[in-house]
Amino acid sequence: MADDCFGHPRLAAIYDPLDPDRSDLDAYLRMAEEFGARHVLDIGCGTGVFALLLADRGVDVVGIDPAQASVDVARAKPGSERVRWICGDATALPSLKVDLATMTANVAQAIVDPDTWQKTLRGAYEALRPGGHLVFETRDPARRTWEEWTRENSYRVTEIPGVGSVESWVQLIEVSWPLVTFRWTYVFAADGQVLTSDSTLRFRERREVEADLVAHGYVVQGVRDAPDRPGGEFVFLARRP
Repeated sequence: MADDCFGHPRLAAIYDPLDPDRSDLDAYLRMAEEFGARHVLDIGCGTGVFALLLADRGVDVVGIDPAQASVDVARAKPGSERVRWICGDATALPSLKVDLATMTANVAQAIVDPDTWQKTLRGAYEALRPGGHLVFETRDPARRTWEEWTRENSYRVTEIPGVGSVESWVQLIEVSWPLVTFRWTYVFAADGQVLTSDSTLRFRERREVEADLVAHGYVVQGVRDAPDRPGGEFVFLARRP
């Protein structure tokens, strides 16, 4: 089930303006070039930012996400006809033989159910051609980043064309290891509506993720640093033999 920030139409519509800096995707674009990927599966594509960046480079892209509202936003963007959009998840994919499968940002950690996580890794494996790669990131639990998720650190007011002023902030709700739950609050000045979205992330140790990948037949080719969060994340590169 998608969080409200992705599944609620009003929140999905403002997701991009509230998070305009997607320089975190640059590393994924470089890896797509590094692997010579011409066919890519973007798991948890959200509003389609990464999928459309790839399509702009002539890459054949399938974007899949369980949040219909986010997929609708993606489909409404210029150039969206170049991407195959699917509302769903990686546990039930059509037949694909892609060069690269990705889970950018918090996608991997948002898969909190252990069984769904295993099925996602299996689904991605089956979607890859032999020699294809799976790339995704997870936050290093040792950094304890959730301690910074406070209203004081996150409060901002954003002017969004056609929407007006929107206040937003995040607050930590609960740490029940390895799950961390937090709540985003949004206040729309135009009509005073207040919407909230609760999210839960699962924090996995590096060795746990590597073991899961190996168990599903992947070869772990490396674990890199995330350029946008140096020292704070693991970026896993796994290959289907």
